[in-house]
Parts: sequence; C-alpha cells; structure tokens
Amino acid sequence: HAADLQLVSRFADAESAIAALPREAPDVVLMDINLPGQSGIDCVRQLKPLLPATQFLMLTVYEDADRIFEALSAGAAGYLLKHTPREDLLAGIRQVHEGGSPMSGPIARKVVQVFHQRPADPSQGAALSDREREVLELLSRGYLYKEIADTLGVSFATVTTYGRRIYEKL
Repeated sequence: HAADLQLVSRFADAESAIAALPREAPDVVLMDINLPGQSGIDCVRQLKPLLPATQFLMLTVYEDADRIFEALSAGAAGYLLKHTPREDLLAGIRQVHEGGSPMSGPIARKVVQVFHQRPADPSQGAALSDREREVLELLSRGYLYKEIADTLGVSFATVTTYGRRIYEKL
C-alpha cells in the first residue's frame, strides 16, 4: 500500500482491459506480457492509441531483448521485472507517471548488450550520446534515477529525459 498511489482496477486478461480501460483512463497501467489469450504487448499496442496520456509499464518475468524491444515499440514507457523489490516498483510507477522510463538493472544490461552488438547507423539518429551511454551504464549497475542524478550532478528531470531518449532510440 502506498498513500500516493491508488489501484483503480485490475484485469485477468487483455480483452477485459481493452474493453474497460478506455473509459477509466488511468495515469499508469502495469501490464504483464504473459496473459491468457492476447499478450500484454498486443494489449498495449491496442490501448496506447486510445489512451495517449496513459503510461504503460511492463511488469514481467521476461528478460529477452526481443520482448523488451517489442514492448517498447508497442508503446510501453518502462520495463521492470516481477522480482523488482516493492520500493523500486513503487519508485518505477512514480517515475513513469512523471515522464520517466524506468528500467530494471538486468533489463538495462540487456539493452547495453544490444547496443554493443548492433552498432547503430548514426544517419538513423539511433546512436546513443556519451551521456546516454553513461546513464544506461549506471542503470545496468542498478542505480535509481535519483542516484544517477546525484552521481552525474544533474537534475532528476534531466535523467528522466535521458531515460526517455534511450527508450525512443530502441
């Protein structure tokens, strides 16, 4: 229970969420990938155009790069693992609500690996800046956005912007 957060509803499957969430228009949706019937990624893909102001945060057991990138391209703004400690999960919900893009340490490590394996074509604008690489490296070591801000001597909002840009480039 967190005093500043309120659970509005929950659904057992994507179809129920697709039917009800457009009327509820929540600020943040926690979405599992592995749902009965339609996947959580497909659910986000359908809901994001209907709820452009809603932030979708994937909460899942899957750590493979393909699912991470598929979820992000479907419209997810963050990707956390189910075994994320409660306080970090609550911080992730708050971050995504404030415009951030929370990423579990193991997920950040996968992203680092992918950027190392597949050098981006600079003409496509997908290459990470030096500062974005720094932020991603700190995320991969398990640092929280606030800790990254303190370490780099920048504001929390600046780190949030870097996180969002990293996801956009994915």
